[in-house]
Amino acid sequence: MSEAPVRVAVIVGSVREGRFGPVVADWLAGVAEQHGGFAVDVVDLAESDLPLALPAFGATPPPSVAAEVAKVSPRLEAADAFVVVTPEYNHSYPASLKNAIDWHRGEWAAKPVAFVSYGGMSGGLRAVEHLRAVFAELHAVTIRETVSFHGAHTRFGPDGTPTDDAAAIAAKAMLGQLGWWARSLTEARAARPYPGA
Repeated sequence: MSEAPVRVAVIVGSVREGRFGPVVADWLAGVAEQHGGFAVDVVDLAESDLPLALPAFGATPPPSVAAEVAKVSPRLEAADAFVVVTPEYNHSYPASLKNAIDWHRGEWAAKPVAFVSYGGMSGGLRAVEHLRAVFAELHAVTIRETVSFHGAHTRFGPDGTPTDDAAAIAAKAMLGQLGWWARSLTEARAARPYPGA
């Protein structure tokens, strides 16, 4: 009997005009589908308009805000795992991504998160290090293996795939770990409620 596919939400973290994130996310989604064992949902934060101001704890957001949250929340809740695709802005990650993370809490708990970053000389790795601390606070498990693109605009061909085969090799290693953690944590949550969320 074959295992059910891991439902992975690939989150496009940048909403900036002219962003490169969708190119990276589409490539990663294709690698995940070829890898097998994953059902991919690309969650592009540019398609929602989450407000910057968070409601007070326990407060119900107004209908207009609830409608924007509803574009993202059910998809995150349904996911068994996440891949965050992020650029590096000023040695960290975009405000749009922090905002989406902060609008949610239980959706992240006891689930694995992997990172694909892109940028200039650092390849977005400083953004990833900041995100690891944020997701630890939300009781998520971050995957050790990452994929990073240094000088990303020069690393992809016209067809939207990286010009270096090493990227696909790194992505497969990352996805292997992500799938293992996703299945292990799904089984654990089914066996007993996670106590920290």
